[in-house]
Amino acid sequence: MMKRTLVVGDIHGGFKALEQVFDRAKVTQYDQLIFLGDYVDGWSESSIVIQFLMKLSENQECIFIKGNHDAWCEDWLAVGKGEDVWLFNGGKSTVESYKDYPLEGLELHLEFFQRMKNYHVDEENRLFIHAGYSSMHGPEKEVYSSNYRWDRTLWETAVAMDKKLAKNSELYPKRLLLYNEIYIGHTPTLHLGIKYPLNKANIWNMDTGAAFTGSLSIMDVDTKEFWQSDPLPTLYPDERGRNQY
Repeated sequence: MMKRTLVVGDIHGGFKALEQVFDRAKVTQYDQLIFLGDYVDGWSESSIVIQFLMKLSENQECIFIKGNHDAWCEDWLAVGKGEDVWLFNGGKSTVESYKDYPLEGLELHLEFFQRMKNYHVDEENRLFIHAGYSSMHGPEKEVYSSNYRWDRTLWETAVAMDKKLAKNSELYPKRLLLYNEIYIGHTPTLHLGIKYPLNKANIWNMDTGAAFTGSLSIMDVDTKEFWQSDPLPTLYPDERGRNQY
């Protein structure tokens, strides 16, 4: 079987969408899977998503990047109390999904969150990160690690760039020259009126709004072929996801 490298956008508790998009992409155990973070907060199956991903990683190569929502959930699992800003941004549904969860299960999930990576660079010099970085020297030189999960300036820079700007121009953003390609989540493409993975400069944004009214997306990083689930509100008709917050 041919080994593919597949990158997965923000899931936000949408296990039904994850199952659907895996089926449509015909994911096999030979594929390498890179997840860009925000596995929880939104739809009702956050704990099921985490349990599924933990089991998945036992059978094939998986790389899990930590998103801002994952960091919030990790803190809650560690101390038993979540920040109000998290609860008002999807955390309530995550807490509810862990209702009556055994202590041993909570500890295993906490360990899973703690093992997540801030970013990943592959042998093709492709960067996979949840949000971005502000340092001109790359994420390894980032002063504030929170930028891995919160920075939007990298994406905003790519969106605002003149398409005709050449890479050898002195005006070309130095941050973008560090990698052949950059894959991010965090900022829904829906903000630009786009429902599918979006390419700006050398950045691919894989957050297609699964937390809200959009779909979950998965892409073959070599061919750029992608697959999407149905819009999440159609899979969870009795819920509102993060649209309620």
